Amino acid sequence: MSVLTAFDADVLIYAAAEDHPLGARVAGLFAAAGTDMVGTGSVLLLAEVLAKPMREDPNSEETAALVSLLSRLVLQPLDESTARLALALAVSYGLRAADAVHLATAVAAGADRFLTNNRKDFPPTITEIDVLYPDELPAVASAS
Repeated sequence: MSVLTAFDADVLIYAAAEDHPLGARVAGLFAAAGTDMVGTGSVLLLAEVLAKPMREDPNSEETAALVSLLSRLVLQPLDESTARLALALAVSYGLRAADAVHLATAVAAGADRFLTNNRKDFPPTITEIDVLYPDELPAVASAS
């Protein structure tokens, strides 16, 4: 049985960046999946991940890389039940709205783990889902 990973915005930004050491580990998840879908996340990832690079240069390599990564995720809508769960998680863990939505989306989608590098807001003590950080992923061998 495969593990369903939900993604936070920061790790996708790392994965799209050339030569980012943590990003290489995240990108390794995408490479290992071949052409299959890699995981899930909130539809909020579109605005959170793409707004800045599209403002700066919609035709940049960074924008293309981010669009490619996002196309490999099942993006979940923010419906009322997920928003209510986000509220409960925001209250329980002191999360800002966007962070609470990402976590609630992961939980509501039935993900096994939530991949983020935001250790401050997403400590491993969160009980609703396993929190995983990029440095806990296997290192990717260099192509040299």
